[in-house]
Amino acid sequence: MAVAKEDAATPSVASVDQLPPGQEVSDTVIELAGWVIAANDNHGYPFMVMDKAAAQVLVFGGDGKLRGAAPGLFGSAIGDHVAPGIAGLALREIPGRDRTTPAGRFVGGYGPSIDAGRVLWVDYDSAVSLHPTASGAPGERRDERLASPTPDDNRVTHGCINVATGFYEQVVQPTFEKGGVFYILPDKDSMADTFPEFVESREASKRDG
Repeated sequence: MAVAKEDAATPSVASVDQLPPGQEVSDTVIELAGWVIAANDNHGYPFMVMDKAAAQVLVFGGDGKLRGAAPGLFGSAIGDHVAPGIAGLALREIPGRDRTTPAGRFVGGYGPSIDAGRVLWVDYDSAVSLHPTASGAPGERRDERLASPTPDDNRVTHGCINVATGFYEQVVQPTFEKGGVFYILPDKDSMADTFPEFVESREASKRDG
């Protein structure tokens, strides 16, 4: 994975790397993670950077060290916003066009849900949470999708994020037991609209450089 591109401002190499062999992490993800740490945008909490296009999930501790990287499953519909009222719908009632994973910065943590017990909420208001694949429907072949070498088949959920059960139990659950910050890169919206402070900082660095 391309975390080898890091410099002193970016986190150390993950101890748990489940990304497919040869699959790189984008410069944008690496730069965003570096900015979060440098700007203390996570306020010392663990954080996660999710790249929907590459179907990647990167988990960082509150100390800024990379705890793990793995494939993720995201909403089947391309888009960066949640449809109004969607949080009040049962999964089967969500139209296909509205099965999006929102982009942006979210502060989340563990809490109760109506039908799934205690879950890791990424954004409670829009009912977006992060689950292990064991919670998915068998016919959707979620583990197979995660294991495939490309991200082409990783858009399958109703909007929540899924990771492999082992990665969830080994990395995600202990890291976010007391909550954290989640950064989800956009499908269509610009990075400037989604993370304006990050983009402003990056542009300022280029001018100063």
